[in-house]
Amino acid sequence: MNTVNISQVDALFSNLNYPIELLLYYKKDFDTKKIRGALRKLSSAFWPMFGEYKDGVISFEKYNETDYYEEEVVDREFIISKTEKEQFEVLSHYSLPDIKKLFLLKVIRFSNGMALIPKMHHLAGDGYSYFYFLSALAMMTQSTSFPSKSSLMKLFFKPHHRRTILRDFCFKGVELEPFQQNDEFNIRFDEISRNEVKSIIKKVSDTKNHQVSMNDVLSAIAVKKLVGAQSEFLEEFVELTIPIDVRRRVKEFGRRFFGNGLMLHTMKLKKGDIENLNFEDIAVQIRELMPSVSKQSYVEYLAHLEGIMLERRMEKFKPFDPKSGCLVTNISRLPIEKLDFGTGSPGFILPLTIEKNSTAIMIKEENFVLRFAY
Repeated sequence: MNTVNISQVDALFSNLNYPIELLLYYKKDFDTKKIRGALRKLSSAFWPMFGEYKDGVISFEKYNETDYYEEEVVDREFIISKTEKEQFEVLSHYSLPDIKKLFLLKVIRFSNGMALIPKMHHLAGDGYSYFYFLSALAMMTQSTSFPSKSSLMKLFFKPHHRRTILRDFCFKGVELEPFQQNDEFNIRFDEISRNEVKSIIKKVSDTKNHQVSMNDVLSAIAVKKLVGAQSEFLEEFVELTIPIDVRRRVKEFGRRFFGNGLMLHTMKLKKGDIENLNFEDIAVQIRELMPSVSKQSYVEYLAHLEGIMLERRMEKFKPFDPKSGCLVTNISRLPIEKLDFGTGSPGFILPLTIEKNSTAIMIKEENFVLRFAY
């Protein structure tokens, strides 16, 4: 049996909230026998996502396909335009129910293609881990002339699972209550061109002598529109939470780390500034409040999470608080081209996980698409 202690960041998701779940639609279907075989082969390398969680530990004993794979055939077409319009109906229809393990892949065969719905509990890993695994699954599913394909793929994609390598941690005996989302909320989509974002970045550089990133600008747009769309934020400050992947700055993790290599950075912005300033000024504030990520600063972040637990401030031990702020997640850099299972990249992608006061940043041709929930 394989076992691993969860990390301080993993613990934020130990109530199994915030699963990562996308619908990937392909216009041409493909042989699911190959997917099923690839799942089995990869389960040994990516074993934590095929495991079970209990009392601070993820454990994996054996792979049983019925726990991780479902397939359904429906006698109707998948209509992208209808799916984009009927958001709540789509989310309720396609979102998978609670799953036994930490991962499940459901395949739906339509008369005009196929949809894959991979659902992974965030406790198993972050968005990078999710696409790391799906890229490996796609490559192993594709037809190839290499006779030793399985061995090559396992070697090339082999992840590591040293979740507490930076700081020892034991979450034994601590249970978080599942977060119940009872409030109704609206869903809205806005598109902004990549050229417009570049223009804002150039304007900031020319007029304010500051350098901001695309994510700074998109986060500024997201927080301004979220706050402007509702009167729920009554306090002077609004908390903006942005997940930061630390793999490039923490060599002990690196690109093969499978888990939650995240710093969930929360900054406080004045509500009045958000309402009155333009996107350029808000982007500059966000850039100035972003942390410098290093091994030392990340260890300090992990210690901060431990401190919240030691002080028993469990109401603060969460990825973000939708009552006092918002979460902006940028998934516009998805490796879409790597999600080719033999018949091309997905023709449509829809995030199925949604939380109130959150924004998902996606890409559609030359436009960014911001999905607001409020």
